[in-house]
Amino acid sequence: MAWSRTCFNLGAAAALLVGAATQLSAQVTAELDTFWSEVSRTVAQGDFDGYSATYHPDAVVIFGETTQSISAALTGWEAGFDDTRTGLVEASVQFRFSKRRNGASTAHETGIFRYEALSPSDDGSVQYIHFEALLVKRDGWKMIMEFQQNPASVREWEALGPG
Repeated sequence: MAWSRTCFNLGAAAALLVGAATQLSAQVTAELDTFWSEVSRTVAQGDFDGYSATYHPDAVVIFGETTQSISAALTGWEAGFDDTRTGLVEASVQFRFSKRRNGASTAHETGIFRYEALSPSDDGSVQYIHFEALLVKRDGWKMIMEFQQNPASVREWEALGPG
């Protein structure tokens, strides 16, 4: 009798913990959705300062086999943001996820992003890129690692469904 009561109590405690973890995960996922929406907004508006603020100051960006600090990457991207802000380019980025792992203050997101840039001088380009991101919650969510992996296909993008 004592053994079955103990098992019941452990089972009830486990159910409560799983419920609390699910609730936390849903809350954190909603916060991360807001983070990715902000990234999309800053790209579309050419808001370089806002975009820069989505990264932790010590962030690292990985492009295939090379790495660089976020400060170096941002230096290279700033002109594109200026062109978007002034209307020379129309840019957008969207995210879809294949795996989302998160806790109260850390997250690992895996998926594909779709980046499009249009200008009067060309028909525009669309890129689909597999990516991984590590984020930490420090005065809001900040990306500490962005890994832009290999190109993705439209079929892979569509298989992930709407963001």
